[in-house]
Amino acid sequence: MRLAPGSFTLLALLAGCAVGPNYHKPAAPAPAAFKEAWLPAQPGDDLPRGAWWKAYGDPVLDDLEASAERSNQTIAQAEAAYRVALAGVTGSRAALFPTITANASSTRSYNGPGLVGAGATTGGTAAQGVKSTVDRVSATADWEIDLWGRLRRQLESSKSSAQASANDLAAARLSIAATLAQSYVQLRALDVQRDNLARTVVGYKRSLEIAHNRYQAGVAASTDVTQAEATLAQAETQDWDLTVQRATLEHAIATLAGKTPEELSIASVTALPTLPVVPPVLPATLLQRRPDVAAAERRVQAANAQIGVARAAYFPALSLSGTDGYQHSAWANIFSAPQRFWSVGPALAATLFDGGAHYAQNKTAEANYDASVAAYRQSVLQALQDAEDALASLRGLADEEAAAQRAAVAARDTLRATENQYRAGTVSYLNVVIAESTSLSTDTTLIGVQSRRLLAHVALLKAMGGEPKP
Repeated sequence: MRLAPGSFTLLALLAGCAVGPNYHKPAAPAPAAFKEAWLPAQPGDDLPRGAWWKAYGDPVLDDLEASAERSNQTIAQAEAAYRVALAGVTGSRAALFPTITANASSTRSYNGPGLVGAGATTGGTAAQGVKSTVDRVSATADWEIDLWGRLRRQLESSKSSAQASANDLAAARLSIAATLAQSYVQLRALDVQRDNLARTVVGYKRSLEIAHNRYQAGVAASTDVTQAEATLAQAETQDWDLTVQRATLEHAIATLAGKTPEELSIASVTALPTLPVVPPVLPATLLQRRPDVAAAERRVQAANAQIGVARAAYFPALSLSGTDGYQHSAWANIFSAPQRFWSVGPALAATLFDGGAHYAQNKTAEANYDASVAAYRQSVLQALQDAEDALASLRGLADEEAAAQRAAVAARDTLRATENQYRAGTVSYLNVVIAESTSLSTDTTLIGVQSRRLLAHVALLKAMGGEPKP
């Protein structure tokens, strides 16, 4: 069957259309400013994202983050999923082109005497049957003409899914980096608490010695000694508890960094990482940088394209196929003009009745689109909540740290004065115990507030999708 000269022009025009809705980004909440007080900034979503954790000025944390980027298995899974999505794009694009297959065969057949023909019953070839050999070489091309855009919509969906997968990978990297940074801050807070507790134990031992000397001199009761011993033992118990907590955090950090627990040992330090200045940002900029929000929006586009794929199934499918080859009884003479055969022609197929299967597929695609829009809007709301929570924590913890600092200084002054009064015999040892307990508690509270400010800062950078380079 030959096509009319204008047929190819018509096919080209028809192939330019695509059923289904064109994609438009769905509306989502976008406040002009955050509820919590924060200086606005110009949007900078086009700026590159660097290693935001370097803002804390800790080389050990930098090395751990680099190790996690290389060896964390959650990131490796997300990277593999991204490669799968890219392969899906290649597969969808390949469907737009013809499929060409080559075939070579050699068939030997035999027809018995009764099948040779009338009158061939005795003697000769007819009496013995007929043996034949057919050697065949051919190439076949099949091409689905994308009249209604089904294949192009599928390619659009695959591309959007791949972009979503790329953002999933970025979200995985951000989540692992933030979790590792937060675990590291908690570990350093335990280091500082243990250092503070060690200095407190030294003071407790000194108080025990004073109480014992006063008891030996007959100017103090035996209960002063037992109270001092109990206080010292309680502090030593707390130190063991902090040691266990630190070991657990170190194991968690090793896992995040892609190492076994025995492969990683983090030396103790006596200071927390530096708290950087809170970076300013607009809500719109936040949403542009959040990889999970971007992934959700790309999935909306993929679902939108799937509506076009489902609607294209209502229309007839047109395909072109052709075969060209050679056939002979001997390979030596196969490639000659008299042995050539070919065929070419279009095929049109349409579903006349499917019991509502196409209708169900279309409704499923529309429902999946609505679900992806809801998921996208929810991710936007969650992103804004994450940022507001971190901002509220940073603002409140700044005031809380100032109060905790004053309380710690006052408790230390009270402890020194009470110890002097006890040596002078003007107060009982119970006053010393109370002052020591208060001083340790206020110091622990101060360290906790400082570490919580750092954790809130990490949470803010995570909520921002990673701080851009200035």
